[in-house]
Amino acid sequence: IFPAEKITPEVINFMMRFGSGIICLSLTEEKLKKLDLPLMVPAHENTNHHGVTFAVSIEAKEGVSTGVSAIDRVKTILAAVNQHARPQDLVKPGHVFPLQAVNQGVLKRAGHTEGAMDLAWLSGFLPAGVLCEAMNPDGTMMRGKILDAFAKEHQLLVLSVSDLIEYRLGKENLIEEEASAILPLENYGSFKITVIKEKINRKEHLVLTKENKNSKLPLLVRIHSACMTGDLFFSERCDCNKQLHYSLKKISEEGGMLIYLNQEGRGIGLFNKIKAYALQEKGMDTVEANQYLGLPVDLREYSIAASFLRNQQVYQLRLLTNNPAKIADLKKYGISDVKMEMMPSFLNEHNKHYLKIKKNKLHHFIQEVINE
Repeated sequence: IFPAEKITPEVINFMMRFGSGIICLSLTEEKLKKLDLPLMVPAHENTNHHGVTFAVSIEAKEGVSTGVSAIDRVKTILAAVNQHARPQDLVKPGHVFPLQAVNQGVLKRAGHTEGAMDLAWLSGFLPAGVLCEAMNPDGTMMRGKILDAFAKEHQLLVLSVSDLIEYRLGKENLIEEEASAILPLENYGSFKITVIKEKINRKEHLVLTKENKNSKLPLLVRIHSACMTGDLFFSERCDCNKQLHYSLKKISEEGGMLIYLNQEGRGIGLFNKIKAYALQEKGMDTVEANQYLGLPVDLREYSIAASFLRNQQVYQLRLLTNNPAKIADLKKYGISDVKMEMMPSFLNEHNKHYLKIKKNKLHHFIQEVINE
């Protein structure tokens, strides 16, 4: 991958020598429209296994011969990414293959197209990247240790799309807008309630805040994932409701923040959660049920919580949790100092096996147990 506006014949020649020969140019949807470049296949007819969106291939109208040489492809790329480029500056078809990147880049679609665009943009260049697939001499794709050795030999960096996603989630403001009001709660007094809306998928989450009563201690925070069956209907299959109200009581006494994330059923949603419950009635545990359904064991992630905390300048906190993965996630996304404030687990006849699985398979630290 190389920023399009800085492309050179030497780079293209390198790509042609060690790549598939197909030189692609990742562009935004807006840029493709400005250049009047239609998609090779309409979106509703695109049956590509990876959802790659090709536009029609292009050539620079002026200054090229056959269009296939490294110099000609450079001229084509530079003509296309010029900020004043017009449709008449290009002809089609040609030897450079534009790709349409989705808006929001890798945060919306985890693809090489978006990775090339994001990498150029994050490096301070126009959101346009030149890319090709690295190939072995026998024509197979270059992967794993072979790719690492190739990168070392040619002083290249190996970066994954997931690396880019993690970087962006840890650096950018992921929140589109907020709305706040005062919310009086029975038993716990008044809190400030804030609804936050994500930029990417418009999903809504809640934050309840009460002023910190002890400024000498880091802020007390609970990040609680939605559990309709427990939080709303007092299900005894889990101890979510008990943990929620334990947290509200602690925060009402000390001050702090409760971030209520809209990720039901450890992220698999209410429908799949109930399907998993049905399997648990047949003898599976919560982990086995998810796996049987072909679902991740735990899809929860905490980048939006970290984004809100960063926006509030909260980088040091005490987190009400028994889950070390939650702490690791917050640190990954830029919350540097997170101390675990352990919570009791609330045991009853119906959830004792679930709590055992949380400890043994999900690696939660369960020490204090309150029998209900």
